Amino acid sequence: MHRHPLTRQATVAGAVTALVAGLATTPADAATAPDVVTVDFAQRTGPVHGGATGMLYGLSDPGVPGDALLAGARPRTVAQKAPDGDQHPNGDALVIADGFFAAGGTEVVVYMQDVYSQWPYENLGIDDYLAKVDAMVRKVVSERPQDKGKFVWVPFNEPDGIWYQDWASSKEKFFSDWKAVVERIRSIDPGARIAGPNEAGYNPGRLRDFLTWARDTTCGDGTCLPDVMSWHELQRDKLASYRGHYEHYRQMERDLGIGPLPINIDEYGNRRDMSVPGQMIQWISLFEDTKVDADMAYWTYAGNLDDHAVRTRQANGGWWLLKWYADLTGQTVKAVPPRLDTADTVQAVAAIDEPARRGTILVGGGSEPVRLDVSGLDPAVFGRQVDVVVSRTTWSGYEGDAVKPPVVAARRTSVSGGRLSVDLPGGDVMAAYRVTVVPSTGAAPEPDAPWSVSVEAESATLTSARSYEQDTTADPQLYATSGKRDVGSMNRVDSAVTFSVTVPRDGRYRLGVYQGANKIPGRHALFVDGALDQIVQYSATLGWTYRGRTDVEVRLSAGTHELSLRTSADGATLLPGSDVTLDRFDLTEVTDGRAVHPADEARLSGSARITRQGRGPAVALGGAARATFYVAAREDGYHDLEFAYRARGAGDLRVTVDDREIPGLRATRPGESASRARVYLPAGISRIEVGGPAGLELRSLTTVRAGEADEAVHRVEAEQALLSGTAQVVAVPATSGSNASGKAYIGSVGNGAGNTVTLPRPDGFGPGEYVLVVHYANADRNTGHPYNTDVISRFLDITETGGATTRGVFRHNYAWDNFWPQATPLTLTTRDGAIVLGNARAYGPNVDRVELARLVLEVDNAPRS
Repeated sequence: MHRHPLTRQATVAGAVTALVAGLATTPADAATAPDVVTVDFAQRTGPVHGGATGMLYGLSDPGVPGDALLAGARPRTVAQKAPDGDQHPNGDALVIADGFFAAGGTEVVVYMQDVYSQWPYENLGIDDYLAKVDAMVRKVVSERPQDKGKFVWVPFNEPDGIWYQDWASSKEKFFSDWKAVVERIRSIDPGARIAGPNEAGYNPGRLRDFLTWARDTTCGDGTCLPDVMSWHELQRDKLASYRGHYEHYRQMERDLGIGPLPINIDEYGNRRDMSVPGQMIQWISLFEDTKVDADMAYWTYAGNLDDHAVRTRQANGGWWLLKWYADLTGQTVKAVPPRLDTADTVQAVAAIDEPARRGTILVGGGSEPVRLDVSGLDPAVFGRQVDVVVSRTTWSGYEGDAVKPPVVAARRTSVSGGRLSVDLPGGDVMAAYRVTVVPSTGAAPEPDAPWSVSVEAESATLTSARSYEQDTTADPQLYATSGKRDVGSMNRVDSAVTFSVTVPRDGRYRLGVYQGANKIPGRHALFVDGALDQIVQYSATLGWTYRGRTDVEVRLSAGTHELSLRTSADGATLLPGSDVTLDRFDLTEVTDGRAVHPADEARLSGSARITRQGRGPAVALGGAARATFYVAAREDGYHDLEFAYRARGAGDLRVTVDDREIPGLRATRPGESASRARVYLPAGISRIEVGGPAGLELRSLTTVRAGEADEAVHRVEAEQALLSGTAQVVAVPATSGSNASGKAYIGSVGNGAGNTVTLPRPDGFGPGEYVLVVHYANADRNTGHPYNTDVISRFLDITETGGATTRGVFRHNYAWDNFWPQATPLTLTTRDGAIVLGNARAYGPNVDRVELARLVLEVDNAPRS
């Protein structure tokens, strides 16, 4: 289908701490008996399949979502619309294919009926459909002869609900039409693979009829059986019934003497599941256990990884679980939860990579504390002493940025009889954990989680505001809400949400406000201890319950403070856009922003391998061997990337950031050393690939924000640029909650070659590698679909006068006066050629301001002492 107040206060440094038995044996929540998950690393269940996090319409346009964000999640399969289809304005299977395959994707599943514009699909007869089938298959064969086999064709989508609902009267018609479509596809591409019947649920009677007929019937020169079996698992109860469906189907195959066919559950889950780690781990465990491909359902809009992408290139908490799952290598092992096939309970996936000598457990989904009883730790692989590291990711909102998940616990412990236990806290049903077990080498691991506390908005003191129920268990098609309640009706001049927090020490704290601003930007006034501290600027979101998270910094002294979000700063005037829903508040101590990515977090390619000697794990490089890291930047700006390594001798490091080379990094001598590059990273996820000379062992990559270097960034208000044609300055009215700087922006850019914005090159910005950041707004969309939001990306052609043109993509961001930064890589070749923004063929986005930054400011190869 495209179709009572709670208070939770958890201190990351205290309550959210996992404990490894033998060093600390008291569970994190001793008052509650834990749910026990048993993991046996000696019971292998097959190679890691990695197919559980495919996506329906997860991609919309080239660059949406960002390339690194896509590669980090690395879906095996995506389901997209037919080439030139009319069902949605984007998501064309051919258009997204290059980016998908470059990110490590395996198969594009083509929803052929999405060639039609209506939902449910208009039925214009089989002859009309066959003509469309002919055109789309020929286009794929013509444009992608080298990899046409990576496209899998779905002749009919949900035929049990569309065109062929009444099986008794339409069965023979379905068989006839299936045969006609399959024969047409294979007349053009004899090797084409077909998926089906692709019904909205598992219907064993219909399926047995279909498979019996298909087994006994020829379609052209081949069988009428599909090459891939597909159906949908879309409701909450499917968390309990899917395994039974799978087992019943496999028995049906045996009874009929067919298969076993590969399976793709090409739509699964509800709105409340997407973006929530504790929900997604339940689905992932089902599909990885049964070694099938599966695609998350498309409930919102195309191009956001089915609700796992924030803006264009940032990650939410759910994305990190997808990334952890994509990181799994080796063999899965037996992981048994306390209640198998029970919705909304703790579930787990575990794997062992013997060559890397690493065990990994992904677990979450329950509200109670969890004890992992681990066995089968072979001393030949893990030794007699291991390091156990526990990281945690939780829900950050659909549009809430999440940086690298913190290590909430780390222990070095002895292993007796191949066994150990790990205790995880309860209290956060939306969280998931990654637990890694490796042989002890080097320094003992340590937690790095900052102090943090969370408060539910509905548990605060409400003034002229209301708490609303958002029960996602009763209605899984509601969007996720922390605590299943939120606060709304913030529409009076005295509306306020007030709560107290106690902080451990003087310092800077980051207040994260989970909010829904219904398609317009808005503002609240933040009062601290009764005094106005600042105005909180909210970005627009898709709706009241499609939650974003806005972060602001406050300075607090040690002790208890009262924080209050109000709709008025002066008590007399409503702030514009102040009717915003509030869900939760996170208060987190601000640290130096240092993020350490150890060797075990790298994805390896070529001949790269993990070594565990001396000072700890490292990636052995040389030749084509590469280690790839996915790093998160909280904001646009310069960051120091420090590569720690042991070198056999002098030699060049080969480093790329989002496929752009960083020159000058070099091991200058044998031994332990480090190299550093100061690089401009856009907010969000960047992919950093590292190679090196033979014998170089890469220990870690550390990223540190270098905010002082941002003085090197050139900034200009768009209204100060040279405007041509229809491009014009638009003043922001006082009644708008817009975040436009300078109270104005540029509109009507593009839709003609002369409608442009020209930015003179500043002195000292000669030829080289740059990043151009455009603060833009784009609310373009279609409005015809009953429940998908048919958002439309806009584009700018960025031309260096006397040089080349680069196309920048700007995804939908909810409101025409709601400005987001979007980075585009630029290679400038002239000394001072101006930069021109335009689009000859269509309108571009509105533009507020522009920033130009050199990609690399400096490189340092100082050896470590």
